[in-house]
Amino acid sequence: MSRTIDLQNKYEFDVYPKRDLVINRGKGAKVWDENGREFIDCIGGIAVASVGHANENVVKAISDQAAKLITCPGIFYNETKAKFLEKLISIAPHPLKRAFITNSGTEAVEAALKFARFSTGKTDFICAMKGFHGRTFGAMSATFKKEYREIYEPNVPGFSFVPFNNIEKLKDKVTDKTAAIMLEVIQGEGGINIGEKEYLKEVNNFCKANGILLIVDEIQTGFGRTGKMFASEYYEIEPDMMTVAKAIAGGFPLGAVLCAESVQIPKGKHGSTFGGNPLACAAGLAAMEFITANDLPQKAKDSGEYFIAKIRDIKSDKIRDIRGLGLIIGIELKEKVQPYILKLMEENILTLPAGVTVLRLVPPLVITNEEIDLVVEKLSTVLA
Repeated sequence: MSRTIDLQNKYEFDVYPKRDLVINRGKGAKVWDENGREFIDCIGGIAVASVGHANENVVKAISDQAAKLITCPGIFYNETKAKFLEKLISIAPHPLKRAFITNSGTEAVEAALKFARFSTGKTDFICAMKGFHGRTFGAMSATFKKEYREIYEPNVPGFSFVPFNNIEKLKDKVTDKTAAIMLEVIQGEGGINIGEKEYLKEVNNFCKANGILLIVDEIQTGFGRTGKMFASEYYEIEPDMMTVAKAIAGGFPLGAVLCAESVQIPKGKHGSTFGGNPLACAAGLAAMEFITANDLPQKAKDSGEYFIAKIRDIKSDKIRDIRGLGLIIGIELKEKVQPYILKLMEENILTLPAGVTVLRLVPPLVITNEEIDLVVEKLSTVLA
């Protein structure tokens, strides 16, 4: 057994279902293990490495910033942070005009929940069945899957769940205590379930008419993944808050909650020691500039259409459905997916599940058609 595996097994407080693979290097849409074996990576750090592993622009930005200043608390101004915020808001959907910077997606969700309670004076939240928003207490309480919540009860009070894409069930759940409705426009962990346009427009209009904040979770779908900079742009909605993370900084830990003017929080009522540090902001600025300069949303749209068309050509009675938008793709099988994920790893393809029966593909947006062809070839082999 690898010394790396031995050391981690010995010292790590391990909460992950590990695979016997030590990844030590990556470039673009490929990674290599400690023995030099090459894999096409359709996990990408779970939709994180959108600009490609070891992106040269991000690497240089981190290196240059680390030589100048790594950390700077929020009580001071910082040039790198200011430039990052300017770029982030310039690509954000209307009417999002300000941002609170975090270290992760779950922290962005926690901030959004606090901001919603303060801004409305109300306490309760409505979320979707099969939705996923994070692992910390507030974000976990907003997450549907009982397996994530039950062992930690009591959870944060005030959360209820309704079926996705069902406006009447949502309206029925609203009370005079409802502060916000929080939804993913595409449910990632829940099985690559795509929001219906009319449903999301109705939710948006209902929130506006009833003084309820709309929080859109784009942690997995943001920054070009779906073929637009943000998936909500497909739906003609105007969220009051949007949570983002994952692909925002090329793999460096960073997140944010973007806010409209309807959202307020007083000074001193929230904060983060590391949130918005110059090193993370430098990585985020470089990643966003690479995404826009290379039009990665359009690249994701084209590559996604190519990928899905190729998958549809696979002859297999194991496939129940194929869902996706851009380069977030789910292949729903008629049986459990984990054995096929392990078979694909044997074929040098890295994938992950989205629920028990859905195979999820979220590769770096820089993946080539030649690499997609090889992935489809191996998919066809293991699903035959």
